[in-house]
Amino acid sequence: MKPRLLVVELWGLGDLAIATPFLQAASHAFQVTLLAKPFAQELHAHFWPQVRVLPCVAPWTSFHGKYRLPTWPWRELWRLWRALRQEQFDLGLSGRWDPRDHVVLKLSGAKRRLGFARTGSQVLLTQPLARPDAEAHRYENWRVAAAALDLALPALSQLAWPRPKSQIIVVHSGAAQPVRVWPLERLHEIVRRLRALGHSVQVLCDPGQLPWWQAHGEPRAVAPASVSELLALLLRAGLFIGNDSGPGHLAALCGLPTFTLFGPQLPEWFRPLHPDGAWIAGGPCPYKPCFDNCRFASPHCLLAVEVEAAWSKISDFLRCQLSAEV
Repeated sequence: MKPRLLVVELWGLGDLAIATPFLQAASHAFQVTLLAKPFAQELHAHFWPQVRVLPCVAPWTSFHGKYRLPTWPWRELWRLWRALRQEQFDLGLSGRWDPRDHVVLKLSGAKRRLGFARTGSQVLLTQPLARPDAEAHRYENWRVAAAALDLALPALSQLAWPRPKSQIIVVHSGAAQPVRVWPLERLHEIVRRLRALGHSVQVLCDPGQLPWWQAHGEPRAVAPASVSELLALLLRAGLFIGNDSGPGHLAALCGLPTFTLFGPQLPEWFRPLHPDGAWIAGGPCPYKPCFDNCRFASPHCLLAVEVEAAWSKISDFLRCQLSAEV
């Protein structure tokens, strides 16, 4: 029987996408249980069908009020900890440099606990892992974790997925946090230029953005109501253009080369995994990366990305991708 492995990844869609190559590799050697947000269940069948998903919305992953302890769902958390201990995991690991994950691993009762220690959290781990270089992509954390389990993950530049044959370009205007949303009027101009060159464009957006797109000549814009619906739309496309957000990371897993409009985050840390992806970095800021906690009334780093600068890089991206298809 395979050893039982608990993997903790409690954050966003993009974080889970970056963990996907590890989950796929680990599922061949271990019985993997993934503790993650409920949307992980919508990715399960397509990306890692052998992984069991245990849904959990950890209160400390909320962007606002995460440490209002009286509001935490203590009864549900207690049931979760009991359920985890009953599983009798042989191993547990987290790919994040996060003591809160290490508390979860300790409470799970996993016999061997691996993670990247921080502020004394090594006391909760049986095997602290050495962090990758400070400038390394977040994926490198998972490569280090894989090596500790005698698993081999390819380098970021060597990751590969089947290339879609579709000619549709998905342009997604949404993001989980407002500081990552490039102004809609600028993205609208990008869509106009793409269509002027004869490209087939499908606009996707967040629900609150849909009326804006419809009022600006995009009656067929779609606001996916679920991760499953988003996944289905991405699987029909060939390229992706959008913000630094979960949909772009999911697009990369679907084999779509991605172009990402970055603002407060660093491309070298968080760019989507597709090796043919491209991006434009946000403008300079002394607080960058701020992890979405912008100190200003508006995200100057993202607003510094003008249409002409973005279009120049998008044009180069398109030329590279179209020449690769010939």
